[in-house]
Amino acid sequence: MTDETQNRRWRLVLGGAAEPELGGLGSGDDAAMDRAMGGLYDSGEDAATGKRSAGLGGSAPKVARWLGDIRTYFPSTVVEVMQRDAVERLNLTQLLLEPELLEAVEPDIHLVGTLLSLNKVMPETTKATARVVVERVVREIEQRVAAHTRAAVSGALNRAARVARPRPRDIDWDRTIRKNLAHYLPEYRTVVPERLIGYGRKAQAVRRDVVLAIDQSGSMAASVVYASVFGAVLASMRALKTSLVVFDTEVVDLTESLADPVDVLFGTQLGGGTDINRAIAYSQSLITRPADTLFVLVSDLYEGGIRHEMIRRVHAMKEAGVTVVVLLALSDEGAPAYDHENAAALAGLDIPAFACTPDRFPDLLATALDRGDIRSWAERDTR
Repeated sequence: MTDETQNRRWRLVLGGAAEPELGGLGSGDDAAMDRAMGGLYDSGEDAATGKRSAGLGGSAPKVARWLGDIRTYFPSTVVEVMQRDAVERLNLTQLLLEPELLEAVEPDIHLVGTLLSLNKVMPETTKATARVVVERVVREIEQRVAAHTRAAVSGALNRAARVARPRPRDIDWDRTIRKNLAHYLPEYRTVVPERLIGYGRKAQAVRRDVVLAIDQSGSMAASVVYASVFGAVLASMRALKTSLVVFDTEVVDLTESLADPVDVLFGTQLGGGTDINRAIAYSQSLITRPADTLFVLVSDLYEGGIRHEMIRRVHAMKEAGVTVVVLLALSDEGAPAYDHENAAALAGLDIPAFACTPDRFPDLLATALDRGDIRSWAERDTR
């Protein structure tokens, strides 16, 4: 890398204040990139207030031009980060209520969360545009997760049958080792299997019930989006009967909307308080076959309701035979802040509470529906 190239990069990173030492920007594209970043990240002192503030301003046309610039000069992954920073740093939330501005943004899951939080105050003229933005993100997620989810949970292990080309998680290691003892290598003290033996699969013999209960608190925005998409995918599978419940201090049953995850999302209201106990009580009323039911609670476990009742209800579910899974987050970002005391109380009931990325969720579902050891799966696959 030449000194000139290195100076150019540092100049773009540090902004105009570094120009005396590093020199100016030669090309028009570099200058345009610098203006786009400066509008968001440079700060100056406001003469009236004495406070330092970024320079993008509150004008919708100016913001729309800026959105066009960053899409021109930066890749989509960077655009998403800059848009998110603009909403957080410059308080541009109100401007997202304008249809013209929404048409200019690069849709991503964080923008969807922001739009859902504005759902109740959004004017009708904006809602149609917002739905288009949300639908683009939802369909992209659905394409990403649907095939894996259906493949992972469509069948249970048939331990009476054997196959010669098993998937890694279906390998019967005991039989495989016994079958390949002739290929033991003393110098390496190991068996080299020439033939793998695994469990076969059969169609789900017993229809299983799945109840998803999703916390709508603001920190759970990405989890709400992902869980709604997964709920729609699960609802399309004949072997499963899926129910979807969302909650804050109130509980809303969105099962009837599961055919369209966009309708589900616009039926949510992010933010507000949290009454997990109330949500679990409602979920219990949906369970008619405990031994054939999987209950998934997606929450940060900050309880605004009656904590000891919440713990008691979860315990009663488990004792009745329900398979219970608690996810602190269902997102790409990992675990949010969560109530460690409640998580520990659930662990004491042998109900692990952990974060799960969307790409691992189908395997988690398969393990839970197969009545596998969820704690061991979590320790092995979510590190």
